[in-house]
Amino acid sequence: MRLSSFLWFTSIILIIGIGIAHRTLSSVDDPLPINFSEQIAFDNSPLIEETWQRPPGPPRVALQVGHWKNNELPDEFARLRETGGGTRGGGKAEWEVNLVIAELTAELLRAEGVIVEILPATIPPSYWADIFVSVHADGSETAGTSGYKVAAPWRDVTGKAPLLASLLEQEYGKQTQLPLDPNITRNMRGYYAFNWRRYDHALHPMTTAAIVETGFLTSPHDQQTLIHQPEVSAQGIANGIMAFINNQQIGAV
Repeated sequence: MRLSSFLWFTSIILIIGIGIAHRTLSSVDDPLPINFSEQIAFDNSPLIEETWQRPPGPPRVALQVGHWKNNELPDEFARLRETGGGTRGGGKAEWEVNLVIAELTAELLRAEGVIVEILPATIPPSYWADIFVSVHADGSETAGTSGYKVAAPWRDVTGKAPLLASLLEQEYGKQTQLPLDPNITRNMRGYYAFNWRRYDHALHPMTTAAIVETGFLTSPHDQQTLIHQPEVSAQGIANGIMAFINNQQIGAV
């Protein structure tokens, strides 16, 4: 009787332990969890990187203006539509600063023969480009907080996003002389545009992507670049993108 009770108690502990372990691994590995049946279906499907072919033509770059036309986000992003207005500083809303930087970046890239599209907060379903860069500005309750940061997605089918992020980080810092902020957030790496497995309005998995926080809009120091010299930020982003294009020999530039 005692042995039977001991075995019963051990089995219960083992089952609970397995459940806790699975839940812990899931939460650590996947900050935006997906349905388990969807995970199985994805894992059993052919690898897209083995079957997909890039369309011919010059390099294609998409520059997303963070928070621009946020009120037009589709219903799957209703929460972001209501609360995702971005930061403010120096008399400017974040989207205004992001838009100026993106437009100046586009001019520099087009002069190099790159096809560039500027996107608002809403991403067309399964949107593809060789490179996607989401342009944002940071905010802080402390005016002394300064710096920029660049992040690649948690999941990157192309295998090239870390290189893109690294080159953007190097070139942006070199051009702007802003300090590097090492505090990459989960929201950056799990940015909604990257999450094609969950959302319809997200990037095609073969789009190499990164997100750039160009500086703190709440910092008087960073405002000197972001607001008063946006062409400096634009040059840094353009240089990083061109470095990636040249490294990967994309298109016929």
